[in-house]
Amino acid sequence: MPMQRRRFLHGAALAVAAGAMPLAVAASPAHVAARVRGGRVLGVREDGIHVFRGLRYGADTAPRRFLPALRETAWRGTCEAFDYAASAPQAGNDGPGSEDCLFLNLWTPALRDGGKRPILIYIHGGAYSTGSGSDPLYDGARLCRHGDVVVITLNHRLNAFGYLHLSAIAGPRYAQSGNVGQLDLVQALHWVREHAHEFGGDAGNITLFGQSGGGAKIATLMAMPAARGLFHRAWTMSGQQVTAAGPRAADGRARLYLDALGVQPGDTDALLRLPASALVAALRTRDPSRTEDMALYFGPVMDGDTLPRHPFWPDAPSQSARIPMVIGNTRDETRAFLGNDPANHALGWDTLPARLRAQQYVDIDPAIVIAEYRRLYPHYTPSEVFFAATTAGRSWRGALEELEARARDGHHNTWAYQLDWYPRDVDPDGRMRAFHTLDIPLVFDNLEQPGARTGTSAMAQRVADAMRDALLAFARNGDPRTGATQAWAPYSLAHRETLVLADTPRMQDDPRGGERRLYARVPFVQRGTF
Repeated sequence: MPMQRRRFLHGAALAVAAGAMPLAVAASPAHVAARVRGGRVLGVREDGIHVFRGLRYGADTAPRRFLPALRETAWRGTCEAFDYAASAPQAGNDGPGSEDCLFLNLWTPALRDGGKRPILIYIHGGAYSTGSGSDPLYDGARLCRHGDVVVITLNHRLNAFGYLHLSAIAGPRYAQSGNVGQLDLVQALHWVREHAHEFGGDAGNITLFGQSGGGAKIATLMAMPAARGLFHRAWTMSGQQVTAAGPRAADGRARLYLDALGVQPGDTDALLRLPASALVAALRTRDPSRTEDMALYFGPVMDGDTLPRHPFWPDAPSQSARIPMVIGNTRDETRAFLGNDPANHALGWDTLPARLRAQQYVDIDPAIVIAEYRRLYPHYTPSEVFFAATTAGRSWRGALEELEARARDGHHNTWAYQLDWYPRDVDPDGRMRAFHTLDIPLVFDNLEQPGARTGTSAMAQRVADAMRDALLAFARNGDPRTGATQAWAPYSLAHRETLVLADTPRMQDDPRGGERRLYARVPFVQRGTF
C-alpha cells in the first residue's frame, strides 16, 4: 500500500502544555489518544473499537540498510495514527514501499483500563519477499470485538532488504544481515510487550498467528534466541520453515544478486548508495535451485548467531517446546498458484509426468508418484493427481515435518488442522477448492472484506465461526478446543490426530496417510534453502 500522509501536530499549545493535544482535537469523539515510548499518538474510534494505524515501532532503516534497526526517535507533539503506513520495499501490489517501514496497526476494545486481554499478532505472508500488514483481509476489528482481545498487524523488512546474507562479503559488521527481517519482528515484539498495558493487553499472553510466509516466520522465531520469551502461543497456517538457508547457499545467492546490481563483492559503499528501486528491480534475478523461472529466494539464514540452528530440523527447537502450537494447511494449496492455468485442468495421463516433474518440488520419479496416487484414489483424474501431489510435495510435507518433530517432544501441546471446506456457491465447478489463503478471511471472520473468496453464505459463516472461536480460545487458554472444535485432540505419533474443517468439523486420524508414506521415502529440504 502506498505511503499515506503522516501528520504531526505542533504548535504553541503543545509546547506550553507539555504534549497535550489541542482542544479541538481532544474534544472529537472520533479520536482516542495513547502514549507510546516515542510520544503521544492519536487514533480513531470505529464502531466502539480503538484503532491505531501506522504506529512506529522502529526507526527508518534506510540509514542502516542491512543492519539491525534502531528504536524510533521520539517526537514532539502528537502523531496521527489514522492511516496505514508504508510497506517494505517490494515489487507488486504492495510496492514500491519504503525503507522507512517499521510500523504496526492495532485494534483494542479499551485503553489503560487494567485489562489483561490476550494479544494476537498477525504476521503477513508473501513468502519473505512481499506483503504488508495492511491488507483488508487482516483487519482486526471483528476478532477484537468478538473476542475482547487486542489484535496487531505489522510491516517489516523483506526480500534482500531483510534477508541478504553479506557476512562473508561485507565483513562482521553485516554478520546479521541475512536475518534483519526477523530481527525487525523481534523488535516489534519488544514494543508490544512494553506497551501492552497502555492498550489494555496482557504482556504475558501474546499469540503469534500467520499464514504462508507469516507461518514460516513464526516457525523461525521459535528457534531464535532473541525471540525467547516474547510470545506464548503460535498458530501457523500453510506456512512452515523446517530448514533455513545455510551460509554457503545464502552467500551464493548474495553474490548472484550483487552481480545483477553491477556491484563488486566487497564494495559495500556502492551497495549502500544504490536507490531502493534498483535493489527491488534486481530481485527478479533467477534462483539457481529452481527449475522454472522463479525469482531469487531470500529467507532466514542459519548464521550461527541470530539463527544458530535449522528451525525444525533435526528436531523441534527446545526453547519453544512448551509453547502451544497449531499447525494447519488447506487441502488444495497449490490450486492457488497452479489452478489459474487452464492447461492444468486438462491434463492427460500422457502429459501429467512432465508437468508433475517440474512442479512437485520433491525428487521422486513422477511415474512412482502417479502410480501410487492412482492406487490410493482410483477415481482421481490426471489433473486431480497433479494438484494433490504438488500440494503434498510442497508445504503440506513441511507441516508434517513440524508436527512430527513436535510430537516426538511428548508435550502434547500441538494441534493439526486441514481445511477441506470450500464455498460451493463461489466455486461450483470445484476448480479452486480449498486453495492456499482461503483460511485467512475465515480465521479473521472477514468474509465481507475485499479479496475474500469465501462467499457470505450461512455455511461460510459457520466455518468462519469455528476457526475464529478456536483461535480465540487458543489465544486465551493455549488450547483451541471450544464449541465446534471441542473434540480436537492434540497430534500424536500414535494416531496423527487431525481436525478436518469441512461443513461440520470432524476428527480424523492420519487423513492422508498414504500420501505421507509416499513422500517419506525422500528427505525433506525446504524449497530455496539449498
